[in-house]
Amino acid sequence: MNFKVRAATKDDCKDICRMIMELAVYEKMPDQVKISHEELERDGFCQNSFFECLIAEVPEEQKSKEGFTVVGYALYFYTYSTWKGRSVYLEDLYVTPEFRGNGIGKGLLCKVAEVGKSRQCVRLQMSVLNWNTPTRDFYAAKGAQDLTATEGWHFIRFDGQNLDNLVNEAPKS
Repeated sequence: MNFKVRAATKDDCKDICRMIMELAVYEKMPDQVKISHEELERDGFCQNSFFECLIAEVPEEQKSKEGFTVVGYALYFYTYSTWKGRSVYLEDLYVTPEFRGNGIGKGLLCKVAEVGKSRQCVRLQMSVLNWNTPTRDFYAAKGAQDLTATEGWHFIRFDGQNLDNLVNEAPKS
């Protein structure tokens, strides 16, 4: 299958938003998606962007049944480890079901790794739902380590009212 991986542009945000919802449906959490394509445009395509994104695109003659040529994305951002240094975090890697098994996911993953290495990142990290065996197996086959199993790390989050409570308890300057 012919496809190319390229940096996303502002014009891709509607397609990215569509695929974010498809991924959320697959992950059984569509009600959790609150992002809009306008927010993606604002946050990803500004002076100090919060994320970067790669797009997988097929030629017009291979477009999806729904008529889309953008069939996958990898959204990532940079973090910092006080133990290891620069890191890249892969928030989402998604390929529409119709195009899976054609090397597109591998192409996106490898390109994110290449971008990270070019920025002197020493590791690529992501989180995967515990029931998502196909994705966990995909990453493991490429050499990823499951840190939950090997090191016991848990992924922790504050949001909504709990985040607001922390803000309200911050020392006043």
